[in-house]
Amino acid sequence: MTENICPKCQSDLEWDAGYVCTPCSSRYQKIGYCPDCSVQLEKLQACGAASYFCNSCNELKSKSRVRFEFKVEKAES
Repeated sequence: MTENICPKCQSDLEWDAGYVCTPCSSRYQKIGYCPDCSVQLEKLQACGAASYFCNSCNELKSKSRVRFEFKVEKAES
C-alpha cells in the first residue's frame, strides 16, 4: 500500500475532502502516472474499488505499479 507522505516535510497526510498536511498548511492532489509511458492516468471508481486506465497505452494499469505524486492544490481567491 502506498503511504501518503507530504513531499515538503515528510509528515503523514490527513484526509479531509482531500489530502492535507497540517504542519505545512498545504492541500495536495494525489495523481497517478503510467509506469510504462509516464502519462497521467484516469481513475475509474466503482463499487468501492479503484482502477487506473492509461489513455495512451489504451489499457488498465495495476494499482501496485502506478507511480503516485502529490501536487499542491492552488488556493482559491
